[in-house]
Formats: sequence, C-alpha cells, structure tokens
Amino acid sequence: MPRILGLDRRSLQEILEWAYHAAMNNADMNSTTQTHVAQGSAVSEAMRADMAADRALLLDQQLCFALYSSSLLLTKLYKPHLDRLGLTYPQYLVMLVLWEHDDQVVHEVGDRLGLDSGTLTPLLKRMEAHGLIQRQRDVDDERRVRVRLTEQGRALKTEARAVPQAMRCVIGGGDDEFAALRTSMQSLRQRLGDASDPG
Repeated sequence: MPRILGLDRRSLQEILEWAYHAAMNNADMNSTTQTHVAQGSAVSEAMRADMAADRALLLDQQLCFALYSSSLLLTKLYKPHLDRLGLTYPQYLVMLVLWEHDDQVVHEVGDRLGLDSGTLTPLLKRMEAHGLIQRQRDVDDERRVRVRLTEQGRALKTEARAVPQAMRCVIGGGDDEFAALRTSMQSLRQRLGDASDPG
C-alpha cells in the first residue's frame, strides 16, 4: 500500500481502526441518550398525569361543592323573607307548586319537587297543622291522597309575591344573566336526573 499523507501502512491501519471504534462508541452513546430522553419523556408524562389528577381533587375544582355551597347560602338568604310568611324553605316550595296548580295528588307534588313520600308526607302534615293545606283521600281512588290549599294558604300568595323580587335584588345581575343561569341549572338538573334513572 502506498504511503498516504506521509503515513506508512501500519500507522494508517491504526488510524482507521481508531476511527471505526470511535464511530461505534459514538453510535452507542447516541442510542443511550435517546433511551434516556424517551424514559425521561415517559416520566414527565406520568408526572403531568399525576398533577392533573391531584388538581382534579382540589375543593375549588368540584362542581358539586360549588352547587352545594351556593344552595346553602341561597337558602340562608331566603330565610328572613320566609320567616315573615311563617314558612320553611321546603314548605315554600310546596306552596309554589300548589299556587301554580291547586288540588294535586301527593305523588304529583313529590315528582315536581323531587321528594319521595317518606320526606314529603311529614312535611305536608306539618303544613296541614298550620292551616295552610288540607289532605283528603281521593274519592275515585282511596289509595291516593289529594292536597289542596286552604283559604289561609291561598291568601298567603299575595304576601309571597314580594319574595322573588327581593331575592333577585340579593342575587344581582341583569335579566339575561339571571335567565341564562336558571336555564343552565335546569339543564344540569335534567342531565343529572337522566343519569340517575337511565331506564
């Protein structure tokens, strides 16, 4: 083999072997680096997933708590207005149903309010004791109990007309915002109802 760049055959052979091994070592290092990068990326993804899961458990991220705490505050704000009417909040809801449509079967009132008979019956008995309603067996089907307003219960409607406006002032916001909020809550209630009764 002729000399190249003044190098004899043996020296050139040593350089070529060194270059070959250097190239192979560099390839191994690149492969190891890529493996470490891939492993680091997987760890990073797992950490992000854990952080997202932890964030989902924060109290302020819970829709249920936002609704629950808002409901508690809203009921508390209703109390002074309903105290003047001599009503508790659940009794007020029953009166709203009967003011809208008097003389209903108990289960119809319960369906409208989402209350079972075990909760509704004691409530109606207390309202009857206060002279607001009457409960009577249905003449066509004695298994059913009908609920009717008394004169006192009907008269209370006039005083109750001030409550919605008073609460609107407390809640604030324009008519469009109020209507949108109510529609959103009604839609949520419908979806939750569908989810709880898939049949």
